[in-house]
Amino acid sequence: MLHGNELEIELPAELVTGFAEKSKTILGDNLVGVYLHGSAAMGCYHPEKSDLDFIVVVKHEMSKESKRAFMDMVVAQHAQTPGKGIEMSVVLQKDCRPFAYATPFELHFSERHLKWYQEYPEDYVQKMIGADKDLAAHFTVIRARGRCLCGLPIDEVFGEVPEQDYLDALWYDIGDAPEEIAENTMYLTLNLARVLAYLQEKKVLSKQEGGEWGLRNLPKEYHGLLREALQEYQGDAPVYDMELAKEYAEFMLSEIRKRV
Repeated sequence: MLHGNELEIELPAELVTGFAEKSKTILGDNLVGVYLHGSAAMGCYHPEKSDLDFIVVVKHEMSKESKRAFMDMVVAQHAQTPGKGIEMSVVLQKDCRPFAYATPFELHFSERHLKWYQEYPEDYVQKMIGADKDLAAHFTVIRARGRCLCGLPIDEVFGEVPEQDYLDALWYDIGDAPEEIAENTMYLTLNLARVLAYLQEKKVLSKQEGGEWGLRNLPKEYHGLLREALQEYQGDAPVYDMELAKEYAEFMLSEIRKRV
């Protein structure tokens, strides 16, 4: 578990603090704060499987020049980060408190956008702006278990996320699980478990914690699938029963629908 500004030893702490410090340098007085969420904030970061998840909050809209400078830094940090690298969004302070849904963003980056920025940076900074339902889930995690790396405290920046918005964001992520679980088995197996854990116990869990919760609370016929997903999350090669995985996804969506 993380305490204060300390980071677990397996977490690349120099990259986390470096991202925050470089954000301060580039954004200057426009920066409200940099916040860590996801597995790195919840004590289950895995160097081969996880990414580093950041939310950057700014006071005002960013200029094109500021976006280029910031993205150059993000891409450089991404290249040094193990596993899935960096995923981050830049949002305006006014959309965090009170919370706006679907949440507008000024800028976004993940591994799947790397080639676009490298080949067409001007196009990227012009078009990578919009709204993202997933930010409701990210803000919920930040409020429950996130870490402020620099800037204003979490409670001053992030307002309460209405449960209906959080649940809508979760459903957006898992609603097609029976059709998609064969392609993304580990993620959906663990994510479905943590969604049900939230609905039953109001617990905001990581994927790993969701799988562990499933082993304690879900029918035994799915325990082997959950163990395989947890082993893959830890870096092992899984051997999935895809018929069982689809059955699990349908069962879990049925249980989730009963509670939504």
